Amino acid sequence: MSSVAHQGEQFVRANGIDICYEIFGAADAEPMLLIMGLGAQMVLWDDSFCAQLAARGFRVIRFDNRDIGRSSKLSGGKRLTPLELLKLRFLRIPVTAPYKLHDMAKDTVGLMDALGIHSAHLVGASMGGMIAQEVAISFPHRLRSLTSIMSTTGNPRVPPPSRQATAVLMAPPPNTKDEFITRFAQTYKILRAGRFPQDEALDRPRAERIFARGLSPAGSGRQLRAILASGSRKERLASVKAPTLVIHGTADPLVHPFGGKDTAASIPGAKLLMIEGMGHVLAVELWPQIIDAIAAHAHGAAAEAA
Repeated sequence: MSSVAHQGEQFVRANGIDICYEIFGAADAEPMLLIMGLGAQMVLWDDSFCAQLAARGFRVIRFDNRDIGRSSKLSGGKRLTPLELLKLRFLRIPVTAPYKLHDMAKDTVGLMDALGIHSAHLVGASMGGMIAQEVAISFPHRLRSLTSIMSTTGNPRVPPPSRQATAVLMAPPPNTKDEFITRFAQTYKILRAGRFPQDEALDRPRAERIFARGLSPAGSGRQLRAILASGSRKERLASVKAPTLVIHGTADPLVHPFGGKDTAASIPGAKLLMIEGMGHVLAVELWPQIIDAIAAHAHGAAAEAA
C-alpha cells in the first residue's frame, strides 16, 4: 500500500450532513466512489482492497454513509418490528422512514460536488448498490460507470434472505465491546456462507476497528427503514444508460442470487458476473476476481466514452 497515495479521514459538509471520507490514489486518476452497505462502515472496504483498486489507475474514495461510522447521525425511526415486515411482505403496506435511498443518493452526489468531481465510477455493495442504482436513475450525468455488488432492485419477487441471515439482521444490538466482537464473528460466518480462513483471521481486528470508530445501532435501523420504504427500482432501472456490471455470489444468504440476476436483467446492456461460492461478503480470497472485474469494467467504460 506504500506505493499508493493515501489521504486519511477527512470531513466535508454535503447535502446538509457531515460526511467522513478517505481517498486512495493519484489526484488525477479516474474517480471511483465506493458505497458500503447496511450498517457497514467505510472501513469494510478494506485498506488493501482500496489500495489495489487505486493501483489500477483510480482515485478511490470510500465514505461513511449517513447514520454510520463517523458521518452525521440522524434521529427518529423506531426499531423495526417483525409485524411491520410481515405487513410489507404480504400486504404491501409500506414502512415509514425518516429518509429514503434517494436522500442517500443525494449524499453521494453532494460528496462529489464538495470534492469537485463532476462524474465518477460508482461501486456499491448491498445497500450501497441500491444507492448507486438510485444515483444512476436520478442523477445519470454523474456516472461514468455503475458496478452493483450483492445488491437487488427492491423487486418484492426476489426471494427473502435465509432464516439465519434474517435473524442476524433483526438481532438486538450488542451492549459491550466483547459482545460486539463475538457478534461480528458470528454474523460474518453466516454471511460468508463458507470457509474463508483469511477473513476469519481478520474478524477480530476488523471488529475492533469498527467499534473504535463508533457504533450506531439506531442509525442501522433507520438505514433498513430507508431500504424498505424506498420500494422497487426495477421499472426505473430501464432508464439507466451508464455501462453497468452486476456482481453477485451464488451462495449469498442475505440478498438471494436472483437479486443480482434481476438487477442485470433490469438495466439495458448490463453485464452479470456470478461468483461461485461467494456469500454476502467481499472475501479476501475472491478479491483478485472482484478487483479485476471492477477495474476492467471501469476502464472499458472510460475507453468507450473517450
